[in-house]
Amino acid sequence: MQRLTVAGRLLITALILAGIYFGVKYIGGVDLLKKFTSKQPTEQASDSPSMPAAEGESKDEESSKTATDTEATDNAGSRPTFSYTPPAPQNGKLKGVVELGASGFNSFIITVDSQKAWKLEKAEFGNSLVLENMATDQDVREGLKKYISGMLNFGVAGRDIHFVVSSGAVKADNTQKIIKALKSLNYVVNTVTAEQEGRLALRSVLPKDFESSGFVVDIGSGNTKISWKDGGKTTALEGPGAKYFQNGDDDAKVYNEVKALAEKIPSGNRKTAFIIGGVPFELAKEVRKDKERYTVLNAPSAYKSTEAKTKAGVNIYKAIADGTNCDTFVFDWDANFTIGYLLTL
Repeated sequence: MQRLTVAGRLLITALILAGIYFGVKYIGGVDLLKKFTSKQPTEQASDSPSMPAAEGESKDEESSKTATDTEATDNAGSRPTFSYTPPAPQNGKLKGVVELGASGFNSFIITVDSQKAWKLEKAEFGNSLVLENMATDQDVREGLKKYISGMLNFGVAGRDIHFVVSSGAVKADNTQKIIKALKSLNYVVNTVTAEQEGRLALRSVLPKDFESSGFVVDIGSGNTKISWKDGGKTTALEGPGAKYFQNGDDDAKVYNEVKALAEKIPSGNRKTAFIIGGVPFELAKEVRKDKERYTVLNAPSAYKSTEAKTKAGVNIYKAIADGTNCDTFVFDWDANFTIGYLLTL
C-alpha cells in the first residue's frame, strides 16, 4: 500500500512536472504566435510597395488641397476692397418697374425720394425665353399679371408701376406679343435703345462720388452696354451680349470687338468699374460675403465654367478688363437699368 502510495506520488509528481513543462511551452508558443501575428501588419505596412504609395498619395492630396485652399484664400484676399454706403431716401415713395428682358421678366420695387436717393425693397427674377421665341402669349400674360399683382399687394400704386423692354429684347421677333399683352391690360410699355439703356444703367449704378473715376458695364444676354461720364456728358456704347454664340459669333471676334469699345473709355474713368447683368450676377455669387450690396469680382481668369452663356460673359468681362487695365469690378446687387428709368420720372 505504501509502495503504491510512493509510486502514485511519483507518478503524480511526474505528471505535474510534465504538465508544467508543456504548459509553459504551449503558453510561450501562443505568446510568441500572438507576438508575431501582432507585428505582421506593421512589418507588412513598412515593407509593402503599395501602402507607402497610398500614404504618400494621401499626403499629396492633403498638400494639394491645402495649397488649393490657400490659393483660393490668397485670390480672395488679393481682390480689391470696396466700401461705400449710398445715401438713404428720406420721405420716399414706392415705385415699381418690370423689365422685359431677352432672358427674363424681372421686377423691382424701390423707395425713392425727391433727391433721387433710393433703396431696393423687393426684386423678383424670372425666365421668359423671349430671345429664343419660346414664350407664348399665355406665358407673357400670366407672367405680367403675376408681377403686377405682387407689386399691388406690396403697396405700389397702379399708376407707379412701369414697364420697360430692354434693348436686347426689342431685337427678338416676338417682343410685340409682350407689348400687345400689356396694352390689353391698359399699361404703357417703354422701349429703350442700347444707348438709352446704358445711360439708365449708369444713373442707377454709378455713385456720384465715382463719376469722374469710374465707368459702368451691363452684360446682358442680347447686348453689352458700356457707359461713363466725362465732363458732365454721358457716353454709352453697345457691344455683343452673353448669348452671342447663338448668332454664330466666335469668342475671338467678340473679344476684339468689346476690347476696342473698352479702350474708348477715358483713362481717368478706368479706376473702378461698376458691373451688372446676368453673368456678373453668377460670378458675384461665388465670392459674395453675407448680404453685402457691393461685391468685388475676381479677375476673369479665376472663373471656369462649362455653361455656354457664362463662358461667353466671362470672355466679354475679360475683354473689358484687358481693354481698360481696370482691376476693380464692383457688382451692385440692387441696381438695374430699369431702376435708372424710375429715377428719371
